[in-house]
Order: sequence, then C-alpha cells, then structure tokens
Amino acid sequence: MIIRLDSSLHVALVVLMASLWPPLATAQTAAVPPAKPVVPTATADAAPLPYRSALEGYQRYTEEKTVNWKEANDAVARIGGWREYAKEASQVQTPAGSTKLDSGAAPAKP
Repeated sequence: MIIRLDSSLHVALVVLMASLWPPLATAQTAAVPPAKPVVPTATADAAPLPYRSALEGYQRYTEEKTVNWKEANDAVARIGGWREYAKEASQVQTPAGSTKLDSGAAPAKP
C-alpha cells in the first residue's frame, strides 16, 4: 500500500522533522565521568557496630493440627458461608484490647 501525500502536507512534515533534528543531535553528547567515591576516613572514636544475626528471631517450623475438611465445611455453613466472611472483612476492625473473639477462631463444638 502506497500513501500519497499532498505537497503541503509533505512540506509540513519536512519542517516538523527539521525542527526536531537539533535536540536529537545534541542528545548524543559524551558521558560525564563518574564522581570519585567518597571514602570515609577512620576515626579513633568510631566503635564497631554490634553483630546481629539475620536468624536471630527464627522459629522452627511446627506442623499445625489440621481439621477434618467435612467438619470445616459444616462450620462455615453454620456461620453463614463466604458471604458472612466477606461482611466481616468489609467492617471496621475493632481495637486490639477488645473482648470480641477473633473471627479466625474455630467455632466451639456443640
């Protein structure tokens, strides 16, 4: 497919390209050499930082007790299903000192 341009449109494109050429040509300037890194000087007053292990708060994996899937499904059905969980999630959270039970707590067995 060949696109034929009107002569006035052709001239306008040439003028536009010519106006864009100088900024593009100057964009290829030489790179500025990187600044020398600042090396801190050692002082007599500087005390070494205390060692702190990344594994300091590590807790070994402990397998959690699993619940029978049938009992878990029945408990969710008694509570009200996924809609009840969605309603709880959309409500404002209560303060940490509240006496309200955690929504993630397992329901008491009858």
